[in-house]
Amino acid sequence: MTPKTDTSEKGLEDTIIRAMTGHTELLSPPHKATETAVPVAGGTGWLLGDDKHFNREFCVDIVQLRGFLLSTQPDLVGAFDLDRDESPVQRKFLDRLDKEIAKRGVIDVLRRGVKHGAHNVTLYYGTPTEGNDAAEQLFLSNRFSVTRQLHYSPTETGLALDFAIFVNGLPVATFELKNHFTGQNIEHAVKQYRTDRSPRERLFHFKRCMAHFAVDDSEVRFCTKLEGKTSWFLPFNKGWNDGAGNPPNPNGIKVSYLWDEVLIPASLAQIIEKFAQVVDETSPTTGKTTSVQIWPRYHQLDVVRKITADVAANGPGRRYLIQHSAGSGKSNSIAWLAHQLVGLRRDGGTIFDSIIVVTDRKILDSQIQATVKQFDHVGAVVGAVTGSDSSKSQQLAEFLAAGKKIIILTIQTFPFALDAIQANYGDRTFAVIIDEAHSSQGGKTSSKVGEVLGDAGEVAETFEDKVNDAIEKRRMAANASYFAFTATPKNKTLEMFGTPLPADAEGKIKYRPFHSYTMKQAIQEHFILDVLTYYTTIESYYRLAKKIEDDPEFDSKKARKKLRRYVERNDHAIAIKAGIIVDHFNDSVAGPKRIGGKARAMVVCNGIELAIQYFKAIQHEFAERKSPYQAIVAFSDKEIGGKLVTESSLNGFPSNQIAEKIREDPYRILVCADKFQTGYDEPLLQTMYVDKPLSGVLAVQTLSRLNRACKGKDRVFVLDFYNNADIIQEAFADYYRTTILSEQTDVNKLHDLVADLDARQIYTEEQVDETVRIFLNAEPVDGIHTIVDHCVEVYANDLDEDGQIDFKSKAKAFIRTYEFLAAILPFSNPDWEKRAIFFNFLVPKLPAPVDPDLAQGILDAIDMDSYRAQVLAERAIASADEEGELEPAPATAGGGKPEQEMESLSKIIQAFNNLFGDIEWSDADRIARQIDQDIPALVSSDQAYRNAMIHSDRANAKIEHDKALTKAILTLITDGTELFKQYSDNPNFSKWLSEMIFEKTYNPSANTD
Repeated sequence: MTPKTDTSEKGLEDTIIRAMTGHTELLSPPHKATETAVPVAGGTGWLLGDDKHFNREFCVDIVQLRGFLLSTQPDLVGAFDLDRDESPVQRKFLDRLDKEIAKRGVIDVLRRGVKHGAHNVTLYYGTPTEGNDAAEQLFLSNRFSVTRQLHYSPTETGLALDFAIFVNGLPVATFELKNHFTGQNIEHAVKQYRTDRSPRERLFHFKRCMAHFAVDDSEVRFCTKLEGKTSWFLPFNKGWNDGAGNPPNPNGIKVSYLWDEVLIPASLAQIIEKFAQVVDETSPTTGKTTSVQIWPRYHQLDVVRKITADVAANGPGRRYLIQHSAGSGKSNSIAWLAHQLVGLRRDGGTIFDSIIVVTDRKILDSQIQATVKQFDHVGAVVGAVTGSDSSKSQQLAEFLAAGKKIIILTIQTFPFALDAIQANYGDRTFAVIIDEAHSSQGGKTSSKVGEVLGDAGEVAETFEDKVNDAIEKRRMAANASYFAFTATPKNKTLEMFGTPLPADAEGKIKYRPFHSYTMKQAIQEHFILDVLTYYTTIESYYRLAKKIEDDPEFDSKKARKKLRRYVERNDHAIAIKAGIIVDHFNDSVAGPKRIGGKARAMVVCNGIELAIQYFKAIQHEFAERKSPYQAIVAFSDKEIGGKLVTESSLNGFPSNQIAEKIREDPYRILVCADKFQTGYDEPLLQTMYVDKPLSGVLAVQTLSRLNRACKGKDRVFVLDFYNNADIIQEAFADYYRTTILSEQTDVNKLHDLVADLDARQIYTEEQVDETVRIFLNAEPVDGIHTIVDHCVEVYANDLDEDGQIDFKSKAKAFIRTYEFLAAILPFSNPDWEKRAIFFNFLVPKLPAPVDPDLAQGILDAIDMDSYRAQVLAERAIASADEEGELEPAPATAGGGKPEQEMESLSKIIQAFNNLFGDIEWSDADRIARQIDQDIPALVSSDQAYRNAMIHSDRANAKIEHDKALTKAILTLITDGTELFKQYSDNPNFSKWLSEMIFEKTYNPSANTD
């Protein structure tokens, strides 16, 4: 019979073993344990081991162990009686080896060997440095072997693994295979480990092997600790289309990378030496410490190897952006990268003198520092800058002077490090690893100019902003490489750290991350949960009543904003929403089905006063319902009504205990105002209630507080009182897959800004030069004040209100854009540098134009007639399955004084009520949202209308507006025909809508970019 392709599980096993060893069967009859001859390794460098040589009692391939010792430490073969099949001396050595592996783990035993009697036994020789021939020969003496159909049990002798791999006779990994062609897949392999491979068998004891692999022809998973049915298997896949799985392999099986790349001896040796690890983890709730064995996931292995290869090829001075989602194991990736950069060599020397790890995590003795220190195999190379703020710069200076290999510091100390690198250590090289841990704490990073004026500078919204701000103020040094880790890169981050792509046909240069592990992949691999799957909006309906006889006029735009703010903060409205929150929490969150009865919730509030209102209202609702639960409020101290209000005064315990207390009963709901909204990882958070406007990266970071996975957490919920689903969907679209920057910032816009500012003649070139001279020579600041005050006088006297707005906004735009570009431009421009210094002094002193609040008093003139909140249908928001693309940071001036639109109080109230609940529509809330948000957004984005606003008069712009309005309404027809019908059939309505949308969107100064 003609032989056919073997599509069975054995066929897959044959394929793997042949690729590893060059053949599938032993080339000679089985060796006796005393034989010394061993065949030369084939395939990718592996020897084919013999199941008969496996000592099941001590879990050692005795022939491979003896062969290794014979070639490297021959005296030990006789000393341990390894030439005989069995002897008391041999058993005593094997027993000692067995106990050391049980205590320390196979990883440590391979790295450090064992001591037995008078002997120090080396059990593995590490990867040699380049040019070390002696070390090269010792490394080549290591015996990497694979044994198929390994019978592992001393008692159940018929049980066999598909195969196991050994290093010098010590097992390091086991494998179970499945094949789709036989109707089985990786799930069956995982189940086999969980149900048929008993953790009581010595081979499956914790730390005996580094990992246990379940493999089919499409996927790979691994487990580092077998625990029966609760064994946790992690994916070890490349990812495909920014998601889970593996790409098609044009040359064979999808998972062939496992044996062709990862398990070749050189790769496995690196994993043993630099990746695999047993670390101690302490539970934040119980304080109990447990040992955890770590094997890298594929993307962690891949990112570290690709970065180190690029650095080895190109040396220091380059920038790397790593877009790794939550759930990527970022702390471990950073620890591995830091330690491997320490020893990286090029041209006969080390590439970096020191590695600086920047984090915004306040407790440095946990997470990053603890992880990095536990990965330290070579001695005390790690130092963390801790202690009081006043001592941190001194401690940093001591670490730098001592040449400490890895220095961990916070963003607050980072500017001092940048200064020190450039001022004192130009002859050294540095690697700066930036850990994005979005801090919820406000902070300020000061420039040198700010220090002179006593101005602390701009408040940075996130950790990422603070890092960019610090680097912008100090040009990137050529003797430093930067490695920035982030899940949600902003446009500046992409341009500063991203990898530029070749220019397209229009000359635009896009930027993308050097490496990515996306939110999509993390969700599909179940490391995080999709926070948009169960997303519910709560629309508000309210009617405002005029409570005064007169009908004064107010600025209608400002009035509408104040009215909405009033309604949302009204005690009655807060009480209704607090009731919704407590009912939902009690009914849907607090029960045993949600994280075993441990689920927590967060309320995200728009400001401190609102958070305090919510906290008190929720506490009241819990008490009314005789609920056993309580809330906690979190905010930065606030003075309200002349009295300082603190968290501790409301909660009854110190602020630093909030994160700990929320894990303990009776506390179940955390009410937040900015604090804890980002940079807070609590897996027990299962539901979020949002009453704050969210968009862009802030929406992603805020809602992602829910996504941390834990046992029993199968879904998360969002109830949103404020935002609509479309805004949230748009925010997540940029970060669901890899994020790229559409083009680089246009440098010529700086030339244009300088020309416009110079033309105003507020300052002279001589005044600019003199200001810079005084500043750089560290002369008394009096002279700068004299010059700047004179320029302010000219600004106030010579420019009208519009001119002042234009000048100040363009000066701010210049500072913002130049400080960013100065860090990354390959050339210098002295004129720009001088103006940046000068404008940094001038702008803070320029008075803002008087802008009377023509909506003042409107809240005294109205009262809330009714308020109700209706929970709309729960919906899953589907993230766009495509790469997100951000626009570059704007280099144009914003601002400008809006035209005031005066309307009578009665008309403002009528228009507001028409928008929010008093229109006779079948679905009033949907129509209101379309009129207030969707239609203006569609009309404003119409290119013909935008061009007409810029290049034509108001009348022609209105023509293009009406065309855009019709297209917008037609676009929304799929969401219902009611609005289209009114617009088509009701002239009064169509006229009102046209005029209202035109006034809302007409902006002749709009940018057409």
